[in-house]
Amino acid sequence: MRKRVVVTGLGCVSPVGNNVKETWAALLAGKSGAAPITAFDASNHKTKFAAEVKGFDPVALFGTRDARKMDRFTQFATAASLEALEHSGLQIDDSNRDRVGILIGTGIGGIGTTIEQYEILKERGPDRISPFLIPMMISDSAAGNLAIRIGARGPNMSLATACASGTNSVGEAAEMIRRGAADVMVAGASEAAIQSLTMAGMNVMTALSTRNEEPERASRPFDKDREGFLMGEGSAVLILESLEYAQARGANILCEFTGYGTSDDAYHISAPAENGAGAAISMSLALESGGFKPEDIQYINAHGTSTQLNDKSETAAIKTVFGEHAYKLAVSSTKSMTGHLLGASGALEALISTLAVMDQTLPPTINYETPDPNCDLDYVPNHPRKTKVDNVMSNSFGFGGHNATVIISRYQ
Repeated sequence: MRKRVVVTGLGCVSPVGNNVKETWAALLAGKSGAAPITAFDASNHKTKFAAEVKGFDPVALFGTRDARKMDRFTQFATAASLEALEHSGLQIDDSNRDRVGILIGTGIGGIGTTIEQYEILKERGPDRISPFLIPMMISDSAAGNLAIRIGARGPNMSLATACASGTNSVGEAAEMIRRGAADVMVAGASEAAIQSLTMAGMNVMTALSTRNEEPERASRPFDKDREGFLMGEGSAVLILESLEYAQARGANILCEFTGYGTSDDAYHISAPAENGAGAAISMSLALESGGFKPEDIQYINAHGTSTQLNDKSETAAIKTVFGEHAYKLAVSSTKSMTGHLLGASGALEALISTLAVMDQTLPPTINYETPDPNCDLDYVPNHPRKTKVDNVMSNSFGFGGHNATVIISRYQ
């Protein structure tokens, strides 16, 4: 019999708050994390704004020596993981360390370090690059560093499925617990890709909004006048445990992880299938894995990137899976506030989905002003909504056609 999996801890670093409490308060207030870019001189870029993490001080958190050995994405992941562990009350020692695992996904990994050290290579030669370059740039460095810090010797890996990485990471971590490979998983994702190179790359693909005169109004998922996404950064982590283990240690159970599905469009390397066929498969599999009927879901935290293609295809996929119930569902995109954290977005949205169930409150889609005939569902426009929520679905879709869906439920 497959084990039940529960959520016992949450942690995050986001563009609207450097911890869970700040982030949730900002989302319910409809606060945008968008602002002019400070990480580099963006004056010659088409998009001059992003949703950066603000006021994050890694030296204060980890000390100078440790901070300088970690790329920004690893710093974010470590901070989020430590908050989640503290929230869970889990103590890791010789009695359980071999059964505590870590799965921290990322879409790009240590790209900031890679770019910085390549500039040193060009300017000063191959002998002057940092001896920490390789450990800092590789995608598994967040998971590996965290294991050393907390002493967890269970399954440890990183997962990369572009913008589905966070959702896949949480889902696969739950599967490890369900099959008995671990009792506890520190699961999430992290990204720190607001760099001149990546912003330029997204711009030449026409993926980003260029609403430079009003950045806070740039991300407008499902709105007719949407014209690109808002780049974000940060990390989110959930502590997942088998129900038996959590009960045995007297943990405070926040929610239950109840469904997971994943698929691929097999269509295009960067564009979603227009009818959302692959996304529909992912959502259907998540419902099936949890034994749910479509009408059991009250809210979907959408991928909702604010691009013309994604929002149209995701709406179509929701209609395919939910039929008439699609019009009774609440659907919102918190990317309207946080921006798109790329590989970390799904982890943050799984965390937000957990908070929605805990607080019985749906976060809004801000900047929703002009309805689009192709996007005709209830997108919780501009204001949060208090309502009964038992089961929340969260979607993520990534370049390469990757689709991932998780379901978070009220524990009972």
